[in-house]
Amino acid sequence: MSASQPSEPQAQAVPTCFRHPDRETYVRCRRCDRPICPDCMRDASVGFQCVECVAEGNKGVREARTAFGGKVISKPYVTWALLGLIGVGYLLHLASGGTLWSGRSAVSDQFGMWGAGIDYADQWYRLITSAFLHSGVMHLLFNGFALYVVGPQLENWLGHVRYLALWVVSAVGGSVLGYLVEPNQLTVGASGAIFGLFGAILLIGRRLRLDTRFILGLLAVNLLITFTVPNISWTAHIGGLVSGLLLGGTYAYLPFGAGRGDRTRARAALHAGVTAGYAVVLLAVAVVWAVAVRG
Repeated sequence: MSASQPSEPQAQAVPTCFRHPDRETYVRCRRCDRPICPDCMRDASVGFQCVECVAEGNKGVREARTAFGGKVISKPYVTWALLGLIGVGYLLHLASGGTLWSGRSAVSDQFGMWGAGIDYADQWYRLITSAFLHSGVMHLLFNGFALYVVGPQLENWLGHVRYLALWVVSAVGGSVLGYLVEPNQLTVGASGAIFGLFGAILLIGRRLRLDTRFILGLLAVNLLITFTVPNISWTAHIGGLVSGLLLGGTYAYLPFGAGRGDRTRARAALHAGVTAGYAVVLLAVAVVWAVAVRG
């Protein structure tokens, strides 16, 4: 009786990456246990995970939001961009005949807030372009410094989108009031937007239970200057301030009783609706006024 010979074990196949079959690997994903090559590895708390498991895990991670529903930002890019545009506007003013300290220029005449330009030439762009122009270096420095001081904090609280909407709508609010009350007065400057920021940061600061006495004092001083110093457009300041208070109150308090745990989309939709609705009202009032003027 002959003895049977033991069979030799078959060599095991070298595993290959499940996404790249031509790459051999002995590393496996800690979640799905599939083999992964170096290009597909992602560091995990223990070992590695594949890109698909990492993507699946990220679906359940909430995006960081501020207390008012805005995306958490790393840098105040909108504030920087606005400062840059204001600076460019002033350079264009100087290049088109304006002086360093005061005076009109071809750019301010064409893009400043002037009611007749809207009434008879449909130059509706003046409602916003005027906010990027300044008639003198002191005017520029005051508004630029105010934006530099107040803007980044508001942008951190609100996120890029809400903050930009606040700035633009406040600027338009100041222009619309100027159009209704002083249609023959040519005005330039970001003061309407700046006063809107003042109003918003006042209400948001109170919502956060911060000491807002500095902002109240700053606002009081600026209102005093508005009504006592000649050649200052009080309409731009008041129109911007009212707009900032309205939108700032919306972002700070609506929906009522809201906290960090509320639905982000519902809050964003409400804020967007109020902002857009108010902007539409402003423009509608301006259009109705223009139609009435034209007869």
